Amino acid sequence: MSRHKLVIFDCDGVLVDSERITNQVFVEMLNALGLPLTLEDMFEQFVGRSMGQCMEKITALLGRAPPEDFLPDYRARTTAALASKLQPVPGIEAALDSIALPWCVASSGDHAKMRTTLGVTGLWPRFEGRIFSVTDVAHPKPAPDVFLHAARQCGAAPADCVVIEDTPTGVAAGVAAGMTVLGYCALTPKHRLLAAGAHHVFDDMADLPHLLHT
Repeated sequence: MSRHKLVIFDCDGVLVDSERITNQVFVEMLNALGLPLTLEDMFEQFVGRSMGQCMEKITALLGRAPPEDFLPDYRARTTAALASKLQPVPGIEAALDSIALPWCVASSGDHAKMRTTLGVTGLWPRFEGRIFSVTDVAHPKPAPDVFLHAARQCGAAPADCVVIEDTPTGVAAGVAAGMTVLGYCALTPKHRLLAAGAHHVFDDMADLPHLLHT
């Protein structure tokens, strides 16, 4: 029997394989503004952060605010790219079928983005009614707010929750919430997740049910 009462999944990079798709769009747009960033830079500096945090960083790098149409254009381009290319994270559907615990999702993305990503991948029905966004709380990750909000809404104590995250920012938020954190390291180097405080790391979703029920 698991000692956990609730599994809290991050969305991008944990449920849906969106990080490479959205960050390719992002880096191309930033390059067009004159910022010589690479896809590796995006994963290092932007992945796991809220859009507000990303826009603040872009403003600092440019020395000025990006054009007014930057964010609407980014959202339109990523929505189109996700609709045509997005897939679930490999193995997540089989893992969900094997997990005998309540679950929810708590993401740095907004609700509109999750409706797109979870909808395109067919995962929406599995999480509907248990979807929480950084826009629901005062402070984004690495603050613990969205994880604590998700736990409250699902009636679970933080100590009884386990968070599944794939970024150092998200891991730090889960640790700050007083939750057990499992770091999914298929794209992020495991040493970065461990340095952020992950209690365990894994790179294959087939391993997740066993990790949750031990």
